[in-house]
Amino acid sequence: MSALKKILKRWETFLVIFLVLEFVVFGAANPKFLRPASIMTSIVNYISVCIISLFVTLVMITGGIDIQAASIIGLTSIIEGVLWSDAGVNIWVAVVAAIAAAALCGALSGFFVAYCGVQPMVVTLGGSFLYSGLALLVSGMSATPAYQGISGFPAKVGKTFVDFRFLGKGTLMGIPMQIVIYVVLIVLCAWVLHCTKYGERLYLIGVNQQAAEYSGINTRAVIMSTYVLSAVSAALAGTLLTSNMNSAKYNHGAGYTLAIITAVVLGGTLNTGGKGSILGTVLASLIICILRYGLPLCFGVSTQNLDLPVGIILVLVVLGREIAGQHMISNLWKRMKRRSGT
Repeated sequence: MSALKKILKRWETFLVIFLVLEFVVFGAANPKFLRPASIMTSIVNYISVCIISLFVTLVMITGGIDIQAASIIGLTSIIEGVLWSDAGVNIWVAVVAAIAAAALCGALSGFFVAYCGVQPMVVTLGGSFLYSGLALLVSGMSATPAYQGISGFPAKVGKTFVDFRFLGKGTLMGIPMQIVIYVVLIVLCAWVLHCTKYGERLYLIGVNQQAAEYSGINTRAVIMSTYVLSAVSAALAGTLLTSNMNSAKYNHGAGYTLAIITAVVLGGTLNTGGKGSILGTVLASLIICILRYGLPLCFGVSTQNLDLPVGIILVLVVLGREIAGQHMISNLWKRMKRRSGT
């Protein structure tokens, strides 16, 4: 019974119940919602947010925040397109170069946060504008107009997607390759966060960075590394998005920031750091994904208005946590007064 109570008290349990309710409500409203192929397609269309939110979780556990990842998606995409289309570089070399560029972007922001003490919100907000501007600048180097996007990537032989396009359009045993990659990243992130010393250090830094320093942890290097990982995940997301859409554009990923932060916060990661889980982030990402898929299909909500429910969820979660935190503090204070006899 005690084990059952612990499970029921976990935030992830609430997320599972919420996700099941979504399937029940949307499935009852429109049976087409329950088609496995349609559900997988909806996840593929939202996979960039799902992937990036895994690694932004690491950033936020340390007490930071990353709102520049969405702009790195577009930067990565256009770098790959320009290098391949206009410079004649092999597409895989272009992918590696784009990921390296993204890692440098993450390292730059991480350096200012970790070593210069600048507020993460300020740094990554500036980074979002900087990297969006760089993406637009790079797109100007292409013979293709920026609004059109660079297309025609190595596609398929017959009816089978191969080479670069296989990442975005291929399947493995009937499962879209993007979902396979996402599952691999989930396992990798869960292992790193919950089964390694690196993960322990992230939690300790989030709880008390000074105490982590005294225990011999190079907190600055660890914090900087989380921003690098987040940027690399954005580069991977940009690569998959480019492969899936067969188009490299400087503004890919625009508008993803709210969804990414909502997925991480809804997943149970504290914005002050020290608490969070990969499972929670995954469940929250799927909740938002299914919400954005189900509302237009089952209730006719315009796709232009889908940010509204996501924003409402974010506000309610933050507000609910604040109220719950104040309630816990109040109860703790009452207990202390009782024990002291005052």
